[in-house]
Amino acid sequence: MKLNFKKSGQGEPLIILHGLFGSADNWFSIAKELEKDFTLYLVDQRNHGDSPHSDDWNYQVMAEDLKELMDDEGLDSAYIMGHSMGGKTVMTFAMNYPAKVKKMIVADIAPRFYPLHHQRILEGLNAIPMGQLKSRKEADDILAEYIKIPGIRQFLLKSLGRDENGKFIWKINLPVITEKIGNVGEELKSATPFEKPTLFMGGANSDYITEKDKEEIERLFPNSHVIYIKDAGHWLHAEQPAAVIETVKAFLKDKFSP
Repeated sequence: MKLNFKKSGQGEPLIILHGLFGSADNWFSIAKELEKDFTLYLVDQRNHGDSPHSDDWNYQVMAEDLKELMDDEGLDSAYIMGHSMGGKTVMTFAMNYPAKVKKMIVADIAPRFYPLHHQRILEGLNAIPMGQLKSRKEADDILAEYIKIPGIRQFLLKSLGRDENGKFIWKINLPVITEKIGNVGEELKSATPFEKPTLFMGGANSDYITEKDKEEIERLFPNSHVIYIKDAGHWLHAEQPAAVIETVKAFLKDKFSP
């Protein structure tokens, strides 16, 4: 699948993948700093942002999407980074195509199984009557019945777009995501570990990467470090952008000391 992406900067290539319900736009503020040192590829994964929709939606096909993008761009190898769902995509890609990865950064996700925990969000999104929707305010009011935190609603409503006739549409493939949401939490397995330098960057206030996860992380990624960004939750790049930028640069430029 030909993914939508935004390319900027100069230097060695760094590809960044967003998480569930997100898009390349989530990383714009980070990109403004990283593009001074790297050629950035901010990617919309399939069924998100401005990339095509498909009924096929799992980590294997998303890893193949990433390979196709690199092949199209003539990239023999690159630094790759992914947040949450994007983190599992880059892990899958690295285990499938280790020669195409220089170093990998995984933001606040482990390779283990995660139980379903997005049902309330999906209920809220599906409750919005797209055919009759008149405004973003109306969508926010409906979503507020399901999700109380304004920041989360604002993030989700970034996927609200308009078609050529000016009618509201979802940029995300909501029906497929609703049907196959279980695929997002699946455990990643590989008989062959990925042995190149890898950084797992968790939020100190998040429970996505626990002490129990470290054993499996070390088994699949033996040349890895796990660090936690202070005063950050799951959305560490939005909550502590300066710390994330500093950590990413240090790791990729061989100046990292855990």
